[in-house]
Amino acid sequence: MVLDFRHRDVPHPELPEGFRWIPWAHSQLEDHARIKHQAFEREFDSRLFPSLGTYDGCRQLLTEICRHRGFLPAATWMVQFAAHDFGDPVMCGVVQGIVNDTQQGAIQNIGILPEFRGLGLGRALLLKSLSGFRRAGTSRVYLEVTAGNGAAVGLYESVGFQVVGTRYRELPVEMWGELKSADNEVV
Repeated sequence: MVLDFRHRDVPHPELPEGFRWIPWAHSQLEDHARIKHQAFEREFDSRLFPSLGTYDGCRQLLTEICRHRGFLPAATWMVQFAAHDFGDPVMCGVVQGIVNDTQQGAIQNIGILPEFRGLGLGRALLLKSLSGFRRAGTSRVYLEVTAGNGAAVGLYESVGFQVVGTRYRELPVEMWGELKSADNEVV
């Protein structure tokens, strides 16, 4: 999916009360990896992309992202929940961004912990990342999403992303039942 900034304004990102933005710092790589892992470990995507299913895989993925020559800290954020007085703040969402060789932005895995879903944090992270890409001068941002993830596809379309192509991934036969039980189509 692609969003062309030349043809669309992006709303200002807003977090619900009790949440705050945490900008990228290399010292937080472990936190990014932990949140990404916890957000994806029980999701279908962790079967398609095994690195999302383990902490070590997520840590390796994050290491590769932040070493990429186009890594964009301005498009890389965490969200922290700190609204309660009796416990420590909780990191609950992540997004990372890179700029490719053609100066297009690429969003890498928006992840929200399951217990924090439905609060608008994914949308807020998406918009915050997009604002970082815009400040960096990119005119287009793309991302990949599993077609069966209707909530994510709907979110991206609501912001202005458009489907520009489809990639097909061969799945092991044992995953077909999982697709059907998750109310996805087998293609």
